Amino acid sequence: MDTDALLNLLYQKGIDVGGKLIGVIILWIIGRFVIRGVKAVLERSLRARAVEKTLIGYADNIITVLLNILLVAVLLGFVGVETTTFAGLLAAAGLAIGTAWSGLLANFAAGAFLVVLRPFKKGDFVSAGGFVGTVAEIGMFVTQIDTMDNVRTMVGNGKIFAEPIQNFTHNPFRRVERTAQLAHGADHQRAIEVLKVELVKIANVAKSPAPDVEVLDFTLAGPVLAVRPYCHNDHYWQVYFDTNRVIREALGAAGFAVPQTHHHVEQG
Repeated sequence: MDTDALLNLLYQKGIDVGGKLIGVIILWIIGRFVIRGVKAVLERSLRARAVEKTLIGYADNIITVLLNILLVAVLLGFVGVETTTFAGLLAAAGLAIGTAWSGLLANFAAGAFLVVLRPFKKGDFVSAGGFVGTVAEIGMFVTQIDTMDNVRTMVGNGKIFAEPIQNFTHNPFRRVERTAQLAHGADHQRAIEVLKVELVKIANVAKSPAPDVEVLDFTLAGPVLAVRPYCHNDHYWQVYFDTNRVIREALGAAGFAVPQTHHHVEQG
C-alpha cells in the first residue's frame, strides 16, 4: 500500500471516528437534557398527587439510574457496539456485583421496604440503626439522619430495617420521665399535690393527659416520686428541663427537707 493510499485511509478513519465522537457528545447532551426533563415531569406529577417527599426522592433516584443505563446503551449502539452484547455484559456484571456487594443490594431492598412500609418519613424524629435524630432523607442505600448534636449521619438501610425503630413524632404527644427524691419524713402526698399544681403551669405541658406524679420507688434517702408530664415532641426538651427546675424550686419553696441517706451501724 503506497503512502497516499495509507494517508487516505487514515483520513477516512479519522473522519469516521471524529464524526462518531461528535455524535456521541451530541447524543450525551441531548440524553442528559431528556433525563432532566423526565425527572422534572415525574416530580411534578407525584407532587400533584400529594405523594410524600420521601417517595418522590426515592423514585427520582431509581429513574436516574435506569435512564442513565439506557443512555449508555444507546451511545454504545451508536458507535457500533451490539446492545444485546451490552445487555449480556450488564447482566454478567450485575451478577458479579450482586455477589460481591450483597450488602449494598440488601441496603437497596431495605430502602424499598422503608418507603413502602413507611415506619418513618422525612422530618420525623426517630431512633433507628443505633442513632437518634431527625430524618433528613431516605435514599436508595442509606438514610441520612441529623443527630441531636446536629451531625449528618449516613446509616445503611439494611441496618435500620434489621433493628427496632422508634418514631417519636408519630404520636401527638410524648411523656417526659423525671423523678423527685424525698426525705424519709416528707409528706409524699403533699409533695404530689404541690408538683401537680406546678407542672401544669409549665409552658407547652399538655392538659390532657394530665401530668402523672406518683410514688415510684424507695431508696436509703426516702421515697422517690415519678414525675411525668406530657407534651408535643417539638417541646420535649424544653418541658424536660423546665420539669427539673420545677421539682427543685417548688419542693424547696414548699419547705421540703433535702433528702439524706441514712445508714444504721450496729456496734459489735
